[in-house]
Amino acid sequence: MGSPHVAVVAFPFSSHAPKLLAVARALATAAPSATFSFLSTAGSLERLRGAAVPGNLRFVEVPTGGGEGDDDETPAWRRMELFVEVAEAGGLKQSLEAAGAAAPGAARVSCVVGDAFMSMAADAGVPWVAVWTGGPCALLAHLRGDALREDIVGHAASRGDELLSSHPGLGSFRVRDLPFGGANASGDMHRVMSLLLHRVAQRLPRAATAVALNAFPGLFPPEVSAALADALPDSLAIGPYHLLPGAVAPAGDPHGCLAWLDRRPERAVVYVSFGTVAAPPPDELRELATGLEASGAPFLWSLREESWPLLPLGFLDRAGAKGNGLLVPWAPQAAVLRHPAVGAFVAHSGWGSVVEGVSGGVPMACRPFFGDQQMNARAVAELWRVGTSFDDDSGPMTRVGVAAAVASLLSGEDGAPMRARARELQAEVDEAFQPDGGSMINFRKFVEIVCARE
Repeated sequence: MGSPHVAVVAFPFSSHAPKLLAVARALATAAPSATFSFLSTAGSLERLRGAAVPGNLRFVEVPTGGGEGDDDETPAWRRMELFVEVAEAGGLKQSLEAAGAAAPGAARVSCVVGDAFMSMAADAGVPWVAVWTGGPCALLAHLRGDALREDIVGHAASRGDELLSSHPGLGSFRVRDLPFGGANASGDMHRVMSLLLHRVAQRLPRAATAVALNAFPGLFPPEVSAALADALPDSLAIGPYHLLPGAVAPAGDPHGCLAWLDRRPERAVVYVSFGTVAAPPPDELRELATGLEASGAPFLWSLREESWPLLPLGFLDRAGAKGNGLLVPWAPQAAVLRHPAVGAFVAHSGWGSVVEGVSGGVPMACRPFFGDQQMNARAVAELWRVGTSFDDDSGPMTRVGVAAAVASLLSGEDGAPMRARARELQAEVDEAFQPDGGSMINFRKFVEIVCARE
C-alpha cells in the first residue's frame, strides 16, 4: 500500500479558503510522507499563492461553474450558486480524479478533508473528514434546525428575547441570536446559504468520518460541549486553526502595523476590523470614527480603502497629526491581536476574529451583522464574559456607545472582569497547544484519521 493522498477541498468564498489552507499546511507538516492536494478555484488559489507551502502540498484547480473574480458582474450569490451546482453535479468528483492522476505515482485520493460547506464530498467514495470554520454554537443550531424552526415558526419576531432553554446547549442564546431567520434572512444570498447549510445539517452527522472544529477543548461550558458531542460524536476541537504547528506562514506587514504598535504602551491600543466581507453602513462608520476620536485612545483600524471616503472630514488628518491613529487597508490580524500594546478589539464577531481575539487575550466589543456573528457575539458577552455587544437593544454603533465601550475595555473599572477573563482564556489557549494539551491531542487523532491507509 502506498502513502496516503489527501485532498483538502476549500469553499472558495469569503474567508473560508485561507482557513482550509491553514489546516492543509498543518496536516502536510505533520505527515511529511503523505501527499496533499489543495483544491479550490483558480481565483481563490491565485489569492493564496503568496506564502510558501510544504513540499508535499500542491494546488489543484476546480471548475467555477461560471464567472469568477472581483470584477465579474455576476453577483456573489449567483457565483456561489453556480459553483455549488457544478460541484454537486459531479464537478468535485472529476476534480478529485484529476488530482489523483496528477499526483506522484498517480496515487488516487484516499481521503477528502473538506470545508463542511462542500458536503457533496460525502459522495466521493472515500472517507470525508469535514472542517467547520464558523462558530460551533451556530453549527449546533443548524444541526438542530428542524426542531428550532418548529418551536419558533411564526413567532420569531415576538419571541426575539426569549432564551432557547428547551434546546440542549443553546440555553444561553436568544431566539434572535439564531443564524437563520431575522432581519438578514431575505434575498438570493440567504436562499443559497440556507440550501448549503441545510445540506450540511443533513449530511454531516450521517456521512462525515470526523468533523474538525475551530475551538479548543474547554472553550465552551459543559452543557454546550455535551450537546455538540451528542449531535456530532466524532467532532474534534483542534483549534484555533491558525495556531496549529505549520498552519500559517509568517505574515507580511506591508503597512507597518507592528512597528507602529511597538511605540505604544501596553494594552493601550484599540484595534478595529470587520473582516473581509462585513461592513458597517456609512452612518455607522462615521459614528465609529467619531467615537474612536472622542475616546482619546490610540487606535489601529483595518478598513478597505473604498470605505475611507465615507469617514468624517478631516478624520485621517487629525489622527495623523496627533500620532494616535493608524488607518490601513489590511493588517496581520493574528499578530496584531497578540501584540502587547493591543488592549481592545472592535469587530464584527466573525468566528475567525473571535478566536484570534481570544488567543490574544483581548476583550472585544462586537457589532454582528449576519450568519453566525450574532451567536458569536452572544458567546463573547454571555458565555465567556470577555466583552460587550452592540446588539439590537442598544441599536447600531453610536459615537457615545463606541467611546464608552473602548474606555470600559481598555481601563474602565467595569471592564476589569472582562480583561481578567480574557487573560484567563488566553492562558487556556496556550495550554491547549502544549504537547499534551487538548488541541494537540485532538490534532494528532485528526492526522491519524486523515492519513489512515486503506
